[in-house]
Amino acid sequence: MIFNSVAFFIFLPLAFIVYWILSKKSLKIQNTYLLFISYFFYGCWDWRFLFLIITSSLIDYIVAKQIKKSTKKTHKKIYLSLSLLMNFGFLGFFKYFNFFADSLIDLFNIVGFEADYITLHIILPVGISFYTFQTVSYTIDVYRNKIEPSNSIVQFFTYVSFFPQLVAGPIERATNLLPQFQKKRVFSYDKAADGMRQMLWGLFKKVVVADNCGVFVDQAFADPSSSSSGELFVGMIFFAFQLYGDFAGYSDIAIGSARLFGFDLKQNFAFPYFARDIAEFYRRWHMSLTNWFKDYVYFPLGGSRRGLKISIRNVFIIYLISGFWHGANWTFIFWGFLNALYYVPLMLWKKNRKNLEIVAANSMFPTIREFYAILETFIVTCFIRVFFRANSIEEAFIYIKRIFSFEGDSWRNLDKISISVIIVMLIVEWINRTKQHGLSIENRPTIIRWGTYISIFMMILFFGKASDSFIYFQF
Repeated sequence: MIFNSVAFFIFLPLAFIVYWILSKKSLKIQNTYLLFISYFFYGCWDWRFLFLIITSSLIDYIVAKQIKKSTKKTHKKIYLSLSLLMNFGFLGFFKYFNFFADSLIDLFNIVGFEADYITLHIILPVGISFYTFQTVSYTIDVYRNKIEPSNSIVQFFTYVSFFPQLVAGPIERATNLLPQFQKKRVFSYDKAADGMRQMLWGLFKKVVVADNCGVFVDQAFADPSSSSSGELFVGMIFFAFQLYGDFAGYSDIAIGSARLFGFDLKQNFAFPYFARDIAEFYRRWHMSLTNWFKDYVYFPLGGSRRGLKISIRNVFIIYLISGFWHGANWTFIFWGFLNALYYVPLMLWKKNRKNLEIVAANSMFPTIREFYAILETFIVTCFIRVFFRANSIEEAFIYIKRIFSFEGDSWRNLDKISISVIIVMLIVEWINRTKQHGLSIENRPTIIRWGTYISIFMMILFFGKASDSFIYFQF
């Protein structure tokens, strides 16, 4: 079941109505119902993989209690290691077995040994990268005494499997989300209305912006030799908006859906295409993952406290791991490496913490310097993402080389609809860049609010495309 499907728009209102009817009952009934509909939501993909999320939840529920109960540091570390081994073991097997098997075969062939392929046809469970990080962070936080272990198995299992953010985040922390399951929720019209606005905006970004751009992008990357250099350049730009519309759109729908049920999830995107450097960009892009790596990998490695060389080493480690997290392909690892290379000059010039405030916070328009900084950051990240989208590193280099060949009729097949809706999205998000999401217009006059809602709904109706997945489902 996906957010832009008919099934979801039947499921959500029914789940919403029953949920608030049950709100008159006990907290345990409320949470049990959420657990049931979350497992139903996930089981609609493949019910067989429910055993994975249940097993992962059970392991960490028990391990966290044992960590808290243990009096010796050594025993605490053993239990934590068990959680890490089991969770990352599941993730490694289902997501990376084929990658390592193929890479090992290639290595043997390079050195002259013939080896047979042992690759298995392994299906990647949807959302495993996200809920694995969520459960692991819980046991680590218990180990660090940042949170008490949950005494309710229903509350903890629901925290892990909460359907709005289960499949593709945001990657929530127990410190934020778990306490919300420990107290009874009371319906708030304002919170629900804001959730509906954010869902509407997320749906627009997904089915109008991302899915329209995706048609052009697929054609450009399928056969770069048949497209002009100009079309390939546009395809590269469109992919940036496809990826953003797809993933940020998912996050908007997830956060908005959670607000319908009385929950506040963390913001996952803060208008990253208005960033003025790569450091600011990743502070605003997939924020839940960026903060996860910062808190559980970067800081334990020493962060920036142990000198410049160690800091640069840590940045490369973080970006390489991030690339590998995104997919079992050398293209993602190389993409992470290029991001690290792009980041390092900011560290050398001590400018990686320069742009902490929102761009043009007190002005309608950016300065010329800010505009060029935004444009430069965007263009460079677009080129790096060619490696994110291509099937191989070789294909990515061919694509980029073709862009700079300046061959062909450059603009013969431009998609005017995609260009138009991208402009609409950028204008709306620029106006609301200080808000939590692009459609935070609750304080605007009624005619403006409803005019905006109707306009967006009509664009979804007339220009929306029906794709059957989200890009980040594969990660």
